[in-house]
Amino acid sequence: MYAQYFRLYGSLLRRGFHSLSLMGASDEDAMDLVNTFPLASKHIHTLSLRCSSITDRGLETLLDHLQALYELELAGCNEITEAGLWACLNPRIVSLTLTDCINVADEAVGAVAQLLPALYEFSLQAYHVTDAALGYFSPKQSNSLNVLRLHSCWEITNHGVVNIVHSLPNLTILSLSGCSKITDDGVELIAENLQKLRSLDLSWCPRITDAALEYIACDLNQLEELTLDRCVHITDIGIGYISTMLSLSSLYLRWCSQIRDFGLQHLCGMRNLQILSLAGCPLLTSSGLSSLIQLRHMRELELTNCPGASRELFDYLREHLPRCLVIE
Repeated sequence: MYAQYFRLYGSLLRRGFHSLSLMGASDEDAMDLVNTFPLASKHIHTLSLRCSSITDRGLETLLDHLQALYELELAGCNEITEAGLWACLNPRIVSLTLTDCINVADEAVGAVAQLLPALYEFSLQAYHVTDAALGYFSPKQSNSLNVLRLHSCWEITNHGVVNIVHSLPNLTILSLSGCSKITDDGVELIAENLQKLRSLDLSWCPRITDAALEYIACDLNQLEELTLDRCVHITDIGIGYISTMLSLSSLYLRWCSQIRDFGLQHLCGMRNLQILSLAGCPLLTSSGLSSLIQLRHMRELELTNCPGASRELFDYLREHLPRCLVIE
């Protein structure tokens, strides 16, 4: 068995691989890697552990061995505890993703904030995380942390947003996708304080209304990408606010069920728009959608599950937007 591991890991190095992903791994697998792949300590920069039974001990063994590691992903690792993260997170790590790890909650964020001073990108999906977790961030992270993604953190409210904007004013990418307690007031805080944002994801935030889009349009002058999927209270009025944003190049409005053809007329004035998704918008008609040919710089247009989109419409769009990928 060890001979097979030696050949496998040796071939990875010869091919120039610097990333390693382990699915369903155990502590025994972690020990095998350490024993049979000594060169990993210098050559592996990225490690992903998915759906693994590795415990705190196994994780500590791996991270002690991988001395060149700076990107770590833990997804579905339900034996990893917050104490384990406190014990083994290394200050070299600049990118960390924690997803669906059942024991990860507020204290895990405390470990991240305390132990990773050079962290540039942090992605977290954890149902039990509360506003208290975001209180662990402080201005000392403001110079390094540029990317923050909080996915389906259901307990986070506008109070958590206060902590984000005060501690991390230099964020360029922020996702609050599925943080369903965030309201327009939270978005106002973001717009007023995170002036460097280039990407904002508010998908699956059902309390967001047109008022939030007015805040965004007024203050986020550098925003290039905006995701509003499943924000079901957005109307053509909100689209009118967004249409004034000259910097916006990517806009995602999947399943925004109140948008009508009138809203599309606003979008047609966005000459810098390159990517647009209207998938699942039920009120748009073929007539309204055909007006999108005015967006000559469009590279990608998604119209899946649009009842108003016909075969004739798709042919018409492809004829008049030859450089655009039209997704049916």
